[in-house]
Amino acid sequence: MRFASKYLIYTLIILTIASCNMFKVDEKQDAIARVNDKYLYKNELSKLVPTGLTKQDSIVFVQNYINSWIKQNLLLSTAEKNLPTDQKDFQNLIDEYRNSLLIFTYEKELVRQKLDTSVTDAQIEKYYKENQNQFQLKYNIIKVLYVKVPLKAPDLQNLKKYLKSDNEVDRTKLEDYCHKYAINYFLDNESWLVFDDFLKEVPITTYDQENYLKNNRFVEIKDSTSQYFVNIKGFQIKESISPFNFEKDNIKSLILNQRKLELIDKMGTQIFVDAQKKGNFEIYK
Repeated sequence: MRFASKYLIYTLIILTIASCNMFKVDEKQDAIARVNDKYLYKNELSKLVPTGLTKQDSIVFVQNYINSWIKQNLLLSTAEKNLPTDQKDFQNLIDEYRNSLLIFTYEKELVRQKLDTSVTDAQIEKYYKENQNQFQLKYNIIKVLYVKVPLKAPDLQNLKKYLKSDNEVDRTKLEDYCHKYAINYFLDNESWLVFDDFLKEVPITTYDQENYLKNNRFVEIKDSTSQYFVNIKGFQIKESISPFNFEKDNIKSLILNQRKLELIDKMGTQIFVDAQKKGNFEIYK
């Protein structure tokens, strides 16, 4: 009997929230919950209930929200009573946060309007040559051609021939073969891949990556369902200088970030100089 009453109460709450008020009622009569002198009202909840919920889900949502609201306000009330005054004064923190947010928003808008986002290949290459100490590899990387096929895939001799060939006709035949028979493949031998990421795709087992890369070029591997054919076209060992093509996108981001910092610094300096000329500030000795 109690359960039925509680269900009816929450159903009435939801129906009241979803419907338009036909007449004005006293604020406290319109309240759904109270903690000390704070009230939670139906019109506040009506803005929070997600659309598309079933009646039962809406009831659960409202019940959970009311309980959460009560707990939060009880904690707040307890904190207000028990914390000393100096630990409740957040005005300086609020002011600092507001000031930081205003400056950040202004700088963001300035960057949006003024930042030159065009970066040429020549600028990227110049940055790379002048800052190679920034581009030390943290992992081994490879250039590779790779094909994974079913165990009973046809014409494997030709597949191996195409993989090893640099001939354009064979490359076309390789692509055609992969479209027809491959489970997975990667044929862009100009892009660098992180070797650790590649090992997630191919069941190569090695405890010495550097030695493996130095001593293997064409690799064939089988597991219970598939065959893997790998042609390692090039590699770079970690702690060596990272290749230009591998760092190209990263360098563009670095250049743009450098420009952004310079723009913000220039803006700050200009504001200071203009204000100094107009006498908008003074330094007292």
